[in-house]
Amino acid sequence: MNYFTADTHFFHKSLIHDRIFSNRDFLCVEEMNEQIMDAWNEVVCDQDTVYHLGDIALVDGKTKAYEKVDRLLKSLNGQIVFVKGNHDSRAMFKYLEKHNATLQNARKKYLFNDVGLILKFDKKQFFLTHYPLIVGNKGNRINLHGHIHRSTVNLSTCLNVGIDSPEADYLMGERSFGQPFSETEILKMIKAKRDDFGKR
Repeated sequence: MNYFTADTHFFHKSLIHDRIFSNRDFLCVEEMNEQIMDAWNEVVCDQDTVYHLGDIALVDGKTKAYEKVDRLLKSLNGQIVFVKGNHDSRAMFKYLEKHNATLQNARKKYLFNDVGLILKFDKKQFFLTHYPLIVGNKGNRINLHGHIHRSTVNLSTCLNVGIDSPEADYLMGERSFGQPFSETEILKMIKAKRDDFGKR
């Protein structure tokens, strides 16, 4: 199965106390990291793919910091396909690529995209980007994005899949903080957002 997430911001201390971009009520980054890791591994298994749409972690540009990020990411289930976010350095991507692992099914643990990619499922075309993208008003084109944390784009064709996204409320249920969205949840959120916009 495919899953989608963005804006994990592992190791980002100041984000814990930031009430504008996030509402991360943790005592420390270790607690936040552990919560996101547990929520991820609760739903994702090794055969799954997670599309991470940017802003993986916030660390200094030193090798030891990249080692910490790599160790954490390798503890997460599934293959991870990264789209570069504004907080993701090319140096970190190069480090992760150099230390890439091979999964049991001969897939690479990490795949990388600088700008974005397109996926097709449920007769829809999904544009996966870090920054929100206006894809037009065709009903079969949807932009899955991150970057804006607790905000939303006022278009039914854009869906924020970041872990701080208020659009998770469209699922009308309890979710663990940091849990990636499944394809099924994405389709439910799209329908709910369209229904919501149809009432306005």
